[in-house]
Amino acid sequence: MSTNFDSMLNVSAVPQDDRTAAFIAESKNNRNRCYELSEQITAAVATDSQMFQKYLDVQSRFDRYTASNSLLILAQRPEAQKLGDYSYWRSQGTFVKRQERDNPVLILEPGKEYEREDGSIGMYYNAKKLYEPSQTSLRNYTQEKPQITEQQLIRALLSNPPVNIVPAEPDQMPEGKGALFAPDERCIYVRKGMDAQSIFLSLSPELALAGFADGKKIYDRDAEAFHAYCASYMLCKKYGIDTQYFDFSHAPEFFENMEPQEVRAELAKAQESFKNINARMEKSLQQERNQTERQQPRAESHPQRGDAR
Repeated sequence: MSTNFDSMLNVSAVPQDDRTAAFIAESKNNRNRCYELSEQITAAVATDSQMFQKYLDVQSRFDRYTASNSLLILAQRPEAQKLGDYSYWRSQGTFVKRQERDNPVLILEPGKEYEREDGSIGMYYNAKKLYEPSQTSLRNYTQEKPQITEQQLIRALLSNPPVNIVPAEPDQMPEGKGALFAPDERCIYVRKGMDAQSIFLSLSPELALAGFADGKKIYDRDAEAFHAYCASYMLCKKYGIDTQYFDFSHAPEFFENMEPQEVRAELAKAQESFKNINARMEKSLQQERNQTERQQPRAESHPQRGDAR
């Protein structure tokens, strides 16, 4: 039986110029979509206290993302726990489902710099496509969280602080204060006798305030109190500290009469504080994990007599 393949051979290539034009058009549409979503979600976060708290929840899970990109995640997939692009999921041994490829979470990444007409330098931004685990071939994905003891958590919070941490007797502390940053003395006083949760709730905002004051000649606690409060909430949310006593009902008043870019700038201040403290904590916790891993083989190589078989 002979087969003639000649009729299959006349196939036209897609012109490279067409592919490039399609890519450029898609990139432009995605970038414009990000700008549009950003304006909409920023307005919602600035005027709705519940939306604002949802933004903080998203930012607490994506601590390495900018405030602007966390807003975009909130606008598209507020319940996302983890996101990655094509290459990330390939590195995890999985792939994005074909039917999900047109439903990405879009964020913006900085591209090339350019010079404006007035001589100032601007930045081009490119839209990047991300996907969550449910959009991949992974089944029953669960994000593992390392077990952290209360002692490890407090040691991590105390690691490499910007100022000294000084224990204080209860009668030396202001009423209702578990911790207090004293800028003139470059220290944070912490009430003795508190449990781990109380220490974390009291100390985290004061560490944020100490970070805001670091290197500044003029420090205004009132001007930074809201940012520190937000940073504390995000830290508590990330590390499983009870957040029921946080109240963001007055958040819209803080953002009143601000332009969207001003709102995002204020969110960025809180995000930066949260990120800095969290980075110190993660470094401390990783060092403890590394030390434990180094000690385990040593312990296993010298079993007690009763363990010998």
